[in-house]
Amino acid sequence: MTEKLEKKWYVLRAIGGKEKKVKELLEHEMANTDLGKYVSQVLIPTEKVYQIRNGKKISKERNFFPGYILIEAALVGEVPHTLRNLTNVIGFLGDGGELPTPLRLSEVNRILGKVDQLADSEEEMAVPFFVGETIKVTSGPFNGFNGIIEEVNEEKKKLKVMVKIFGRKTPLELGFMDVEKE
Repeated sequence: MTEKLEKKWYVLRAIGGKEKKVKELLEHEMANTDLGKYVSQVLIPTEKVYQIRNGKKISKERNFFPGYILIEAALVGEVPHTLRNLTNVIGFLGDGGELPTPLRLSEVNRILGKVDQLADSEEEMAVPFFVGETIKVTSGPFNGFNGIIEEVNEEKKKLKVMVKIFGRKTPLELGFMDVEKE
């Protein structure tokens, strides 16, 4: 009896911060039981975020939809029950009746497209600076000088900083990588 199972995308709700654990557990179950026949993909949409700590650029992965895991599955027989009872799983999104509501194809494509787009635009940097903050210049001719941020330009990753030179305030335009928090 080899019938073709129709798989659709569903959203599993997980305890916040436990999405990776649920994914690992699901993949383990798929490899070691026949759950792999019914579940074909497990996705946690993430985005890369860059921060600057101590003058160094650090990349971090952040969940795009915290608490949610996308799965492509055929919910037949005991499969929904098995998925609902995994550790750290709260249930399905849209879990009204017997079976949860699958995502529409347009929603899936939009989410997957967004994931691909985020993977491509890896230079997404969280702005670690704000106006009025005191910083220290770490490169260039004003290395070692302290200043106060007057303006933050996220797009160009530049700061307008007022630095006191010989007792006079002088405006400087510096890159995010040329300064560190005081």
